[in-house]
Amino acid sequence: MHWIAVHLPLLPLEACCATLPAGTGDVLTGLDARPVVLVLDHAVAQVNAAAAARGIRAGLKRATAQALAADVLLAESDPAREAAALRAVVHAALAFTPAVAEPDTREPATVLLEVQSSLRLFGGPVALARQLAAALAPLGHRLQMAAAPTAAGAALLARWAPRGVDVLHGPHATDRVALAVLLARAPVALLPAPRATIAAEMTAMGLHRLAELRAQPRSGLARRFGEGLLDTLDRAFGDTADSRRWATLPAVFEARLELAARAENTEQVLHGAGVLLARLVAWAQGRQVRVGRFVLRCLHERARQELVPPTELAVELAEPAIELAHLQGLLKERLGRLELPAPTLDLQLHCHHVVAAPAPNGELFPTRTSRAEGLLRLLERLRARLGDAQVQRLVAVADHRPERGSRALPVQGEGALPALPAVPPGPTLLDPALPLHRPAWLLPEPQPLAEGADGTPLVGGRPLRILAGPERIETGWWDEHPVLRDYFIAEAHDGALVWVFRHRLPQPPSEPQWHLQGLFG
Repeated sequence: MHWIAVHLPLLPLEACCATLPAGTGDVLTGLDARPVVLVLDHAVAQVNAAAAARGIRAGLKRATAQALAADVLLAESDPAREAAALRAVVHAALAFTPAVAEPDTREPATVLLEVQSSLRLFGGPVALARQLAAALAPLGHRLQMAAAPTAAGAALLARWAPRGVDVLHGPHATDRVALAVLLARAPVALLPAPRATIAAEMTAMGLHRLAELRAQPRSGLARRFGEGLLDTLDRAFGDTADSRRWATLPAVFEARLELAARAENTEQVLHGAGVLLARLVAWAQGRQVRVGRFVLRCLHERARQELVPPTELAVELAEPAIELAHLQGLLKERLGRLELPAPTLDLQLHCHHVVAAPAPNGELFPTRTSRAEGLLRLLERLRARLGDAQVQRLVAVADHRPERGSRALPVQGEGALPALPAVPPGPTLLDPALPLHRPAWLLPEPQPLAEGADGTPLVGGRPLRILAGPERIETGWWDEHPVLRDYFIAEAHDGALVWVFRHRLPQPPSEPQWHLQGLFG
């Protein structure tokens, strides 16, 4: 078996910092950022780089941290928030293998993947580790990775970063002999223990490495530290079978993010929503689907003791997609037209509409399909920026009258056309046998034209030269807008081609006989 362990040493702090307001900079590694301290049981659990530069270390009391840095931001550890962040890593890992172990909440944040059957598909262990790290990058976590023939052994190696070893890929053991050599040099502090003092007790006994620990009598270790310690060692070295419960993906995506500070504007909302979108993409990659529609709900604080209903933003994609930057761009356009009724405290993201992802297509030259995808992306951005009602498409209608031959409908969604009376038999506007003699640009209303002395229509005071026609249209007798017209293609004095018609029956003297209906491009 080939196990890959992904250890996230700073996940609790990273999950906390992800909820901070936008514009705070690099709060994890930036020395000029505000000190951030994660507190667990009134003691410092993790710190960012700015807090470490002030002398704050894990294990100090809360009051001591405040004394060392007056502007320190203290945040309580939240198991639910950290579990949600770890769950997103599990979802992303499921895109590489279905054998992803359910994380053990009693141990440090580590995700285990059994990838023996996936190595050939992804090009070997090194290529798979590289692709896995790239898939996890949008989640914003520091990674320590290792590989071993046992799950517990890979987990221990991933938590250990020996000097001179690439932290990203970590130690690598292909068989139990190589694994035993690596684990023998690992410190005893890596072992998960039921109480925090066990590592100190082992050090006091002169036990610093796992090799020294295994050399001790098993009965004495069991009495002193419990049977669980021996079980962990046996599973790590491969002496005992290691049964794991496999993780599964939910059928729909639902996630919630409680913001560390209330969001006053949509830019801050977008910052928090970006965290949820990254988790949505990880879930979609694990299910091998594309996102067709998602809904963002902003939960507001009370305004003057009155409950403000949540604000919902539904984003529908013209073509299902899975790219994080594309989803963020569409949401940004929608948020740009939104005014928050009250500050936002919580964000919820729901995605119930997905489609199966198509097989990858590595085309060498652009095709009609790829060009169509570019047009769909443009339509999505226009709809997000201008609104669905402002981006429309023309749909042909079975009516010979030019002004009634098409309808404008929203680009997205099924717009049902109203029922129309039956049209008498005859060629339709879409009949391929008809010549292409209709202009693409029709005027909103036919424009009346003056006549010359010989009855020729005039445009700009100059006569038109008739080139083709007439084309007779007699229809609409079943409603209140019948037409009896003869259409002609004519040329204006400047060479422009126009589409004009003349009423077949004589009109009253006050009504013009000729009208301009359209222009040819």
